[in-house]
Amino acid sequence: MKEDLLRLTTEESRGVAEKAQLRFLKMKRQRSLMREKSRPITTIRLVLLGAKGSGKTSALNTILCRENGKIPGRTTQCCVGDGVVFGRQVTIVDTPGWWMNYFCIETPLFDRREMVLSLSLCPPGPQVFLLVIRADRAFTETYRRAVQEHLELISERIWSRVILLFSFGDWLGGATTEKFIESEGEPLRWLVEKCSNRYQVFNNKTKGDGFQVRELIGKIEETISGCNGSWHYEIEKKWLENLMRKMRKETEEANERLRRKERQRLVAKSGLGELGTSDKCFLFSLLVF
Repeated sequence: MKEDLLRLTTEESRGVAEKAQLRFLKMKRQRSLMREKSRPITTIRLVLLGAKGSGKTSALNTILCRENGKIPGRTTQCCVGDGVVFGRQVTIVDTPGWWMNYFCIETPLFDRREMVLSLSLCPPGPQVFLLVIRADRAFTETYRRAVQEHLELISERIWSRVILLFSFGDWLGGATTEKFIESEGEPLRWLVEKCSNRYQVFNNKTKGDGFQVRELIGKIEETISGCNGSWHYEIEKKWLENLMRKMRKETEEANERLRRKERQRLVAKSGLGELGTSDKCFLFSLLVF
């Protein structure tokens, strides 16, 4: 029995290693083809997306080579950072994150609005979206669905411009990125394929290491060049107006629910002293529900 388990474990490890090697070769071929089309870009505009605590702000500091940049913490509203990186003028918009396993409808309206409006903070529009995923957290199906819903809040067409940025890269130790992807499970493999095999690992603890940033800049240029000549994500005015109208409606409905609750509370409070026990229970149910 023990020998059977050992053999099974060995076979699984070998299978993961083989798939990881195939993914690595696929990525290399893809990058080689894109590199032939790419050309140096002098201006780069990025938007950082990801769950709360994923490392978006740390990634911004690393890309912009900021030793004493913004202290990582909860980003409550969009903020913009810029600087010159390897001869390119880089603008990065950091956005509020969502709770890791919360679906889009559970994310506060303000945070969703900030995500959408981030597109207007780097005119004429972002060229690439960096989706930050922690390498030290399990990537479950719930998390995958949450990621998909939040990104497609911006647009279902967003995926052609998304690069996966794995933060906390030191957690991988000596394992390759491809082996990590293959061993993590189907939800993460789905996400990698959705991003057309574009990914980069960041170790934000490594100070002064420009290699990982240079690698990312190269992948950004390749992604832009592969977008059929469209050099930035174009914001459709009509679409944005419809979205803002929908959000205003949701805000009004939420405010109306609060006003209704407050009216119920006041009615219950004013009449509570004069009512019997059964009437009090009825009013309490109105207040709760």
